Amino acid sequence: MVGKNLSLLPDENKQKIESLVKKAGAKLSDCYQCGKCSAGCPMAESMDLMPRQVLRYLQLGLLQEALSSQAPWICATCQTCSARCPHDVPIAEIMEAIRRQADQMGIRPLRRTYLFSKYFLLPLKLFGRNHELTLTMFYNLTSGKLFQHFTYLPAMLKSRKLKIWPAKVKNRLAVRKIMENCEKEAQNI
Repeated sequence: MVGKNLSLLPDENKQKIESLVKKAGAKLSDCYQCGKCSAGCPMAESMDLMPRQVLRYLQLGLLQEALSSQAPWICATCQTCSARCPHDVPIAEIMEAIRRQADQMGIRPLRRTYLFSKYFLLPLKLFGRNHELTLTMFYNLTSGKLFQHFTYLPAMLKSRKLKIWPAKVKNRLAVRKIMENCEKEAQNI
């Protein structure tokens, strides 16, 4: 953990952190650092900070360090941490709130993860159903790795694991409307 003089932390961090945690429906004081969230996290070995450490940074008022961490971007939002927490701290929601806040501030420590999350739902919005080829195409174009995984394409097409054209959905406009409503609702949180 970073060495900081806690008596010199700005009050503005406290207000921002309270707002962020409130959006997630949590109380930081409920976390007593037992570590069950980190012990059960399937993504923990890939994170620079464990979930409990991210919460501890917020408890200490170290907002910038929490926002700059890779952990919220690696978090799969699988809810394992939240389910294991003995005080029902919604850790996955806090990680999502941190990710949204960091994105709004232009802080994206893992560009590829940011791009993937940005384009993951695009085929669903366009076609009413997910389409892996469209997702891969947009991701590869924006990440600058145009031919990444290209060698797998012929075998996947031949075995019909991947389709060139997206499946047709009866009412894709209804799906798009649902997604737009969800996006509006997420912005209000």
